[in-house]
Amino acid sequence: MNGVIFGGIQKNSLIDYPGKICCVIFFSGCNFHCPYCHNPELAKGMALERWPEEKVYDFLEQRKGFLEGVVISGGEPCIHPDVIHVCQTIRKMGYPVKMDTNGSCPDVLENLIARGLLDYVAMDIKTIPENYGRYIQNNCDTDSIISSIRLIIESGLQHEFRTTCIKPLISESMVEKICGLIQGADRYVLQQFRHKHVLNPGFFQNNDCTVSSDELQRFCSIARKWVDCCIIR
Repeated sequence: MNGVIFGGIQKNSLIDYPGKICCVIFFSGCNFHCPYCHNPELAKGMALERWPEEKVYDFLEQRKGFLEGVVISGGEPCIHPDVIHVCQTIRKMGYPVKMDTNGSCPDVLENLIARGLLDYVAMDIKTIPENYGRYIQNNCDTDSIISSIRLIIESGLQHEFRTTCIKPLISESMVEKICGLIQGADRYVLQQFRHKHVLNPGFFQNNDCTVSSDELQRFCSIARKWVDCCIIR
């Protein structure tokens, strides 16, 4: 193995791993093309800043006693064959690991969970399953999305699901349908869309994609009937 080259690292964060001071390690490359993606370079397989694998581990070794966890993010980490090796190495260093995923690779997710390599899983749900092919990725295997949802909920791990709220990908009826899929989840996060540095700016030209604060509150009220906790971020 020549070693992984990560697409960047956020050296500390108070919000990416609930209840922990963490750092975020970014894999580069993604199998989805969400128009609102706020990491377009990573989605395209480029790097925010190149971090060789050993440099990342050296950094984590130096930050022991300050950092309380590590988030593996992207791009989409589960499309990379090295993700299991990376999680194993970080766990051996004594860090809890949180995984951010789009849910497209349930087999990889199941393997990570079965090996005891994850402590927290956060999965993005982009829209209702039948809209993925239109807005997220042609020929998307939505059965994989549903399988990942079930796997996460049944895993016993701390978890959350997240939806970035933009029109026409989300509406009250769609929130209701998504919540039916994630019923009983620990947490559902409704993320406000920030129209800045996105993957596909053309998607937003001549389209009012904004979800108002009042609409977000209504979405939240709907979700709270289905999940243990719903927040707006």
